[in-house]
Amino acid sequence: MGKDIENEIEAAIDEIRPRLQDDGGDIEFVGVTGDNVVQVRLRGACAGCPGAVMTLKMGVERIIKERVPGIKSVENVG
Repeated sequence: MGKDIENEIEAAIDEIRPRLQDDGGDIEFVGVTGDNVVQVRLRGACAGCPGAVMTLKMGVERIIKERVPGIKSVENVG
């Protein structure tokens, strides 16, 4: 994945970030694997939240996949 794709992913994360921060959490872009899996690190309240998996899949992953073609999934690398 090139820098353009990483910039698109970061832009999508920047769009999501305020919603997570409103709940006391945050998200950090870690990288993209060779098989197009975006790796993120949930922080703050999001790190231990029971709803973090739903937030990750239904929110973060959905938005990133809409904005960046070819992304297969998003995973939290802790």
